[in-house]
Amino acid sequence: MESLKKSHRSLLWCVFVLCVQLALTGGCPADGRTWVPFKDRCYHFVHGDEDKIKSYSFEDAKTHCKGFELLTIQSEEENKFVIDYSPEVWKNSPPVIVWLGMYYDSNTQNMTWLHDNAVTFSNWEDGSLTSDLAPMDKCAALHTNTGKWEIVSCSDDLENGVICEAAQDKEKAKRKPSAVLSALVILSVVAIVGVSGVVWFLHQKHNFGSGIVTAFEYHPPFRVPDTDQSCLVEAEETDSTP
Repeated sequence: MESLKKSHRSLLWCVFVLCVQLALTGGCPADGRTWVPFKDRCYHFVHGDEDKIKSYSFEDAKTHCKGFELLTIQSEEENKFVIDYSPEVWKNSPPVIVWLGMYYDSNTQNMTWLHDNAVTFSNWEDGSLTSDLAPMDKCAALHTNTGKWEIVSCSDDLENGVICEAAQDKEKAKRKPSAVLSALVILSVVAIVGVSGVVWFLHQKHNFGSGIVTAFEYHPPFRVPDTDQSCLVEAEETDSTP
């Protein structure tokens, strides 16, 4: 009985999570690719054909994300999201290293994002910034098993992961999921009512034994014999009397 109650609570939680997920995905790009929402951003994990690990140059990575951004990490929470979600994409594979949308800015002599925003959060691996690479050949990559960043060669290194990023369209997110959510809510209510009914029935059966089952058994209505049958029975009883 306790397990059924837990299942009931789990169903309610799943419905809630699904509703939130649908509400969020409404603002992601509709370009035929799979985008994963996180906060006000959307992420597309490029994983090659049939989920096989492939290698991409920095230029390949930018081409895959044309029209969007190459992965740009702005917070520790976002960095953790990439670490946590990567195993869902690259399953049963060695640790994946993904390109970051970062380059060396000769004007500031610092690493900066491709859209020229300053780096406000970083998670560099110890000693990574002391790379011997030529300044203009410095790019960056993220290790999905540790979340650490390192300086790599823009021209020579091949990394095996690409993640594209885009901002969610807030207006689109508000409009798009309304019809879907309405249908989902109706189906959810039906499912919850059905599960609740089963839980109630089993709970009653557990408390009252077979009594509740007996209460639902069919009992044919009492039939009063018609006049001819009554007379026949009475006559037979009279004849048999000594």
